[in-house]
Amino acid sequence: MTGSPEQEPIERLIADDLPSDSRQARQIARRQMIAEAVMAEGTMRIEDLTERFGISLMTAHRDLDDLASRGLLRKTRGIVSAAPTSLIEASDAYRDTRQAAEKAAIAAAAARIIEPGQAVFFDDSTTVFRMVPHLAARVPLTAITNSIALMNALKEIRDLTLLGLGGQFHNWCNAFMGPVTTAEIRRLRADLVFLSMSAITDGVVFHQSPEMVETKRAMFDSAARRVLLADHTKFERRALHAMEPLEKFDLVILDDATPPAMIEQMKSRGIEVMVASPERAG
Repeated sequence: MTGSPEQEPIERLIADDLPSDSRQARQIARRQMIAEAVMAEGTMRIEDLTERFGISLMTAHRDLDDLASRGLLRKTRGIVSAAPTSLIEASDAYRDTRQAAEKAAIAAAAARIIEPGQAVFFDDSTTVFRMVPHLAARVPLTAITNSIALMNALKEIRDLTLLGLGGQFHNWCNAFMGPVTTAEIRRLRADLVFLSMSAITDGVVFHQSPEMVETKRAMFDSAARRVLLADHTKFERRALHAMEPLEKFDLVILDDATPPAMIEQMKSRGIEVMVASPERAG
């Protein structure tokens, strides 16, 4: 996370590097940097944010309202503060901006595992979402997901049967979760499940949302083969709620930036590992 004055020009360069015609991309990047700045400082004045990011007061309020709706920040009387239990990686809008090449490589490798005719659970993770461009080549296929973004992306693929899981909608992840969702999942049996989690600590996968853990666990329990997609940064993060140890997955797909010692350690524990290279993502 950034927060020091010395890093402000770097943040501006990040925004400038985005395509000039992509207003949404610039908006997402700016909101991510605002959230990181506030979380680094703990509390900031809204006026300070307008000066720091070179935006109008109206734009600042619009950005902060969005971040507050996602549970990342709190805004009161000209002051904005970090929500005590929030982690910025929770939001789908910001997860998708991280490790794009690595995620694409992992997703391409994961898609090659699917055999035509299978029924597959896809979770709401941004890494799993990157499997979409490869799925038309794997049909006929039954795709089951709780992700609104994934439903919208898959609905036009010919010979793909789409089962959308309902339940309580959560804006921060653009997906359905909760008891209704898990009850629907448990009535199904799939050949495969593709999952990604927020963190891997001490050989166990974690997520900061208990509702998310329960939804993913239901998919995990209802699939014959369990595949975890994890870029190397997952080993550097921490989250609160444990789901399953890595040994319970049938396959873990990593990117080639994962430390070799970490890969060897996993293999020594009997974990099947596949390493994907960005050069092979196409």
